[in-house]
Amino acid sequence: MNDHMLVVSFKNEKLKEASFTQLVRKYQERLYWHIRRMVVVHDDANDILQNVFIKVWKNLGEFREEALLYTWLYRIATNETLTWIEQQKRHASVSLSGDENFFAEKLASQKDFSPHKIEWKLQQAILSLPDKQRLVFNLRYYDEMPYEQMSELLGTSAGALKASYHHAVKKVEAKLLEG
Repeated sequence: MNDHMLVVSFKNEKLKEASFTQLVRKYQERLYWHIRRMVVVHDDANDILQNVFIKVWKNLGEFREEALLYTWLYRIATNETLTWIEQQKRHASVSLSGDENFFAEKLASQKDFSPHKIEWKLQQAILSLPDKQRLVFNLRYYDEMPYEQMSELLGTSAGALKASYHHAVKKVEAKLLEG
């Protein structure tokens, strides 16, 4: 079933649960990894994803299809993730510039973490980016999202996103070369 049909069938009370289940199956993995790359820990990503789908359930009936369903879902997931990150910083009494250490510590606490493996070095380098830059990097690098779609998702011009991605890549490269 395509996205338009999922939305239409969700608005029918008899088909609501089945269409929502189909929507979850279709998008949960992509949204999970989008969230997980931002928050690092599996349990945190699962909690946020659950909140995302609760919001989707509550608001899908009002979705006007002015944007792609995929873009709308990513926007909800992104906003939920950024809100969660800010809450974690406040609870941990970490300053806004100190979130690099906050996420680096979460990464290092993972059971299979090894600071000598390249995938962990890459993850540490990505986590050293500011939140918004990390988000742009993840969307472009991992999700291969076009700048135009990112622009719609984040409400920023494609040019600004290209510049942000370029700076993020340079920072990640520098971090990998230093370590």
